[in-house]
Amino acid sequence: YQTANSRAIRLSSAFSPLIRIVILMGFTATLLVGGFRALDGLLEVGAYSVMVFLTQRLLWPLTRLGETFDLFQRAMASTNRVLDLLAIRPEITNGEIPLETNSIEGHLRFNEVDFAYVDGFPVLDSVDIDMPAGLTTAIVGATGAGKTTIIKLLLRFYDPTGGLVLLDGHELSDLELGDLRRAIGLVSQDVFLFHGSVRENVAYARPDASMEDIIAAASVAEAHEFIESLPQGYDTIVGERGQKLSGGQRQRLSIARAVLADPPVLILDEATSSVDNETEAAIQRSLERISIDRTTIVIAHRLSTIRHADRIYVLEDGRVAEQGTHEDLIAADGQYASLWKVQTGAAVPWHVG
Repeated sequence: YQTANSRAIRLSSAFSPLIRIVILMGFTATLLVGGFRALDGLLEVGAYSVMVFLTQRLLWPLTRLGETFDLFQRAMASTNRVLDLLAIRPEITNGEIPLETNSIEGHLRFNEVDFAYVDGFPVLDSVDIDMPAGLTTAIVGATGAGKTTIIKLLLRFYDPTGGLVLLDGHELSDLELGDLRRAIGLVSQDVFLFHGSVRENVAYARPDASMEDIIAAASVAEAHEFIESLPQGYDTIVGERGQKLSGGQRQRLSIARAVLADPPVLILDEATSSVDNETEAAIQRSLERISIDRTTIVIAHRLSTIRHADRIYVLEDGRVAEQGTHEDLIAADGQYASLWKVQTGAAVPWHVG
């Protein structure tokens, strides 16, 4: 695309001076030839004046040809790029088994899953994770351990290179992609809000939702109070990517979306990582409400947010290093216990001086 644009600019730069020279020569010829003929009495002065103005009117628009040619070349380069993208066949193919949201129990399982973004550099290695229906499963680990990759596999942004990812006993690749993603709600660390009202952003999860449903979802997410305090309430424009709201407010709108969608499976990816302690407490109260009787997967660095999870998996270098409840892992005095001691201040990871 950039190469095509550069070529178009070079052609336009070479073409524009040529047009100007042609215009100058034509205008000069009209002045000289017409002027001499008018002096010799062979051409009326009025006709000469008309010819001069006609030449200017006819030739001057040619100066815009260079700009038009430039725009044409840019448009053709963009068109070729779009057509090339449209010609690419997606690697993730749609499955054939329909998935009714009301019939989903929400039992997820990773069975000996291997995955690598690039051949020879595995991210997940023989990962076994069982996420029972209706319970909360937490996944923790250091940066690069493979936590976000698990989320991508659950949403089927990628397919595993080995092993199976199952939902209620069905392999994800066998399910209709649209039904699968409608069955999973995602509250991400990076909340995307578009330039519109608060009401429109919450209703994005379910465009046909009534105002009462939107208010109910915002109340569960503990967002109703701050929304009412905004200048136009639910009709307040949040700005591009929600720039007029704080991080905690954006996060609570994202939770309200998830509540409104009411998916059988809910994924929380670092939902409280960038907020203060008070906001985190409010968000935690919201999450406890919406995770009741719902399969919930929590990705977190702050272990305080997942201590009440039904099962916790600790990832290390793409493998499951530990698993169990918070109490079990603390008693095992392994990696999880070390992380807990550091975050609670019971241990100091390093010392200066």
